[in-house]
Amino acid sequence: MSLDFDTNHSPDVPKMDTPVVPVTDKETAAPKSASTPEPSSPQASTPVHHGAEEESFAEVALRLGGASDDEAKRTGVVDTADDQVEALFAPQYKTVNSPVHRAVWDSKVPTELFYSDVPFGSPAVESVVNKSLAIVQRHRDVGTLVDEHGKISNVVMTELGEAGYWGLLVDTQYGGAGATMREFGRMITRMATIDPTVAGLASVHGCIGAVDPVRSFGTDEQKRRFLPKLGDGRALSAFALTEPGAGSDLTALKTTAVLDGDHYVVNGEKLFITNAIPGRTIGLVCKIDDVPSVLIVDLPDQENEHFYLNRYGIYALRRAHNNGLVFKDFRVPAANLLVPARGDGLTIAYHGLNLGRVSLCANAAGAMRWMLAEMLPWAEYRKTYGLSITKRELVRRRVGKMAGLIVACDALTQWCSGLIDQGYRGEMECIVAKIFGSESQKEAAIELFMKTHGGRSFLEGHLFGDNVHEFLAPCIYEGEGEMLGMAFFKSLVKDHGKRFFEPIGRTLHGLGIKQPNLANPMHLWALKGPMMAYTRWFAGRKLAGSKWSPIDGIDHELGQHTKFAQRLLSKSGFKISGTMRHHQLKLADRQCRMSALSSELQGAIVMLVTSLYAAHSADATTKSAASVMCGELRRQITGKKPSDKDFRLVTTLGGKIADEGWAELKGVQSGKILQSYK
Repeated sequence: MSLDFDTNHSPDVPKMDTPVVPVTDKETAAPKSASTPEPSSPQASTPVHHGAEEESFAEVALRLGGASDDEAKRTGVVDTADDQVEALFAPQYKTVNSPVHRAVWDSKVPTELFYSDVPFGSPAVESVVNKSLAIVQRHRDVGTLVDEHGKISNVVMTELGEAGYWGLLVDTQYGGAGATMREFGRMITRMATIDPTVAGLASVHGCIGAVDPVRSFGTDEQKRRFLPKLGDGRALSAFALTEPGAGSDLTALKTTAVLDGDHYVVNGEKLFITNAIPGRTIGLVCKIDDVPSVLIVDLPDQENEHFYLNRYGIYALRRAHNNGLVFKDFRVPAANLLVPARGDGLTIAYHGLNLGRVSLCANAAGAMRWMLAEMLPWAEYRKTYGLSITKRELVRRRVGKMAGLIVACDALTQWCSGLIDQGYRGEMECIVAKIFGSESQKEAAIELFMKTHGGRSFLEGHLFGDNVHEFLAPCIYEGEGEMLGMAFFKSLVKDHGKRFFEPIGRTLHGLGIKQPNLANPMHLWALKGPMMAYTRWFAGRKLAGSKWSPIDGIDHELGQHTKFAQRLLSKSGFKISGTMRHHQLKLADRQCRMSALSSELQGAIVMLVTSLYAAHSADATTKSAASVMCGELRRQITGKKPSDKDFRLVTTLGGKIADEGWAELKGVQSGKILQSYK
């Protein structure tokens, strides 16, 4: 919620480097990103220019599939950026060694990869969090959270800066709190129960704003210059990526910066940039000598002929500042250029998005807690035919379902943030968290919260009526869900394609053959080597089977869900490989098939992570909520309809929460009942 429209249409995903499956949408796909395992320390002061390189096989594959030379070339650029992000990570933390990749392609998988413990938090971080929560709660209680324009007030922003809120992800040596991602994720969830916009602004600032680019790619001098003021809130930040004509296709960027002495002269326009007003510090993505680059820009305190805002009405992000930015011969010190040790500006642009994706899931977990806290007193108050609707099965089902969504989002947030803290890239895992969190919040708002409150949902002052766009918009933030689902699929099949399908494609391309005919002896002889390699993989994987390490102490029902998810993931490698063989070059245009496969795998991953998370919980209600969620995900995958037992499980859970409460709602305050009649 309240995250950045900077990526409202996610940039083109790099196509897979195989001849048979250049896996992505040709027009709109999702951005690549990475976490922050090891900050790089580039020392260069000019952009990295890449010389002439061998054409990537993604480009060859697209041309074989009928794509234009321009599309193939643009795809190669973004594919290279993805490889450069991958190169930032230690081998054991790259995508091929990630939990999801191993679950699908390896014969032996450590089950513990899908659960992250929560270590004891830093007292310093906890102090900052508690002070920040108290500030926002106090202002919410007395009605001073927003100003006369309906935006989060400058007073609140300043007080949060003094408390250390904006410096949570800034290293302690620069005056920040140095929070881990797990600590930050827990904070986002807690803050979202009070105000999701304030929670979201922390992510905009720290994850996808200027903080992550500077701490990950800045020189020591740049870090000393920017991080202290970003950490104490003197400089709130944004990331200016999207343009009017460049959302899904970042190779269409038109904003340029030309070196003139010791300054760059910037010309261009950005659109849908959250937290962008005069006086802020932004990461500006532009082209320098036709190379995507990032400048850290201190915007002037006032608009002028060289910089001004493009203002527009927007329903989402209504309490944050979301504007377009226009630059005309705007000068930026050359010393503000970020130069990664590997790659270029696209590498930087993709780098912090996974942090933002985890934060989206954490925010959804908090926002849904607030919804549930509002549902319960209303359901008790509202009576039909003399009986409180909290006693009705349909309402109890909604309460139980909401609890299940919350637990699953908690599980994904803890798991993904733990992977980031360990040093994993976490690309696929964070995509799953983002998609599930945003879609869960949408379902909770419309199907559970709104329908329970009826017509009162649309009253001014009602949580739903005042925030409906905020609840829906995260489906777009950090990459639209279905496009990200295809990015997930691409990341999952890339290595398999390179190892077994790329050699076939290169052979065919070298012979000028567009469609092989295995009845042709020449074709068969030419392909004998790569085909034998694939056959050895297939037979070896079949013979080895799949083994997951056991988990002790898990109860029977959760254990059944765990085993179902493990079996599905282990079998999916053959299913995916078969799909690649079947569709070959045409798979790039089979978006529905890719989306369906991706959704099924995502469901299994959420099941596995949620069941393991609940198995480590001592709270019986949390365990029941996880079982409810896992059961529904399992039915979605298998196509089975709910049984009476399934209905009893979810309604019993809803009734227990309605009658006895739930520890996860402790301290979450609900508003007054609107248009009361007693």
